[in-house]
Amino acid sequence: MKTVLKFISLLGLIFTIYPPVLYFMGDATLDRMKFSMGIGMVLWMLTAPFWINKQQEESKQ
Repeated sequence: MKTVLKFISLLGLIFTIYPPVLYFMGDATLDRMKFSMGIGMVLWMLTAPFWINKQQEESKQ
């Protein structure tokens, strides 16, 4: 499950970082960039909290 969450988080980061590059190069419209970045933000915010601090919590026990 942790691997799936990391993969989805990575997709979220890609959807957040890549669209501005496409917009800068002229391959995407402003609306498409905003929409893609919104999807990326939601993916990251929904998945990252479940795996990002797990190693620290497990080592405390």
